Amino acid sequence: MVPAVLITLLQLQLAYKFTLIFLRSTSCCHHDKSPAFLTSGKEYPTRRFLHPDHPPVPIKAIIFDLDDTLLVDVDVSHEAFHEVAKKAQSRYGVEPSLFISDAKSISQSLWEDGECRSYCESIGVSPFECLWGTFTEGDSSDLNALRKWAINYRVEVFMKTLNKQGKNGHAEAARFLSDEFAVARRSKQRLMIGAREVLLKLACTYDLALLTNGAPDLQREKIAISGLESLFKVVTVSGELGVGKPHPAIFHQVLAKLGISSLSAAVMIGNSLERDIAGARNTGIRCIWLHVPGAEEYTLDRTVAPDRVAVSLLDIPTILSEMEMGNS
Repeated sequence: MVPAVLITLLQLQLAYKFTLIFLRSTSCCHHDKSPAFLTSGKEYPTRRFLHPDHPPVPIKAIIFDLDDTLLVDVDVSHEAFHEVAKKAQSRYGVEPSLFISDAKSISQSLWEDGECRSYCESIGVSPFECLWGTFTEGDSSDLNALRKWAINYRVEVFMKTLNKQGKNGHAEAARFLSDEFAVARRSKQRLMIGAREVLLKLACTYDLALLTNGAPDLQREKIAISGLESLFKVVTVSGELGVGKPHPAIFHQVLAKLGISSLSAAVMIGNSLERDIAGARNTGIRCIWLHVPGAEEYTLDRTVAPDRVAVSLLDIPTILSEMEMGNS
């Protein structure tokens, strides 16, 4: 009679062998479990698949996002609020920190309740951009509506902010603060660290494209101020097409203009998981998430993950070289 312990050992051995056979038969490539990247208390997995027989994939084109990828955006808006708060303090006696907090929350609230919210979301126009954009370029019904709405929106934001501070938020004061915000926002526009240097280097090897969400005149103004436009073979603004990232249609249009027929030949680089990275995934192209603290944008969809993560634009050339060698 075979002891029960020996039977158990034999069963375990058989189970182990069958497990190995199953794993070998179902595994077509080696998966490298890259370290997950931690962001704002959330953990997102990076997509990084390695195969020993996978040939290097030549990259022909790089598609860049604009705001908070090549140009500082959110921080500049915050700085503009600080400048306006100083003016409001000297003229109307407000408490600067409370003024800034109230102005930001009121602008967000009015934007969310506004009649143009749906259109703004579709092409990527933020509440803060509505505080300084004129939206004068383009004659679509949506842009015309946004142009008219934004005039009152800008004044109402600062009227309500002054009133919340217990000051007399009359229209003249609100218009003054609105104008000051626009002046400050434009004067503080600047490039992200390494933007020009990296683009000049990459332009020697790849075709470069710029794909940005936003209103035509506002994004074109930013591009002109940046001095980078000549480095791009293609420049596409969502507001000129009526559709924005992450919709794959706008990505395919950029690829067509670049003359790229193979999706593996293009890489998207941007700071927004929700728009840049999800859009690249929707389209089927590889992507690099620019994770600069304070400038990155997240998404509630935890399945959205980039192929690689860069903490600085200066990392991009090296990452692209690694991707071409088959390491992504």
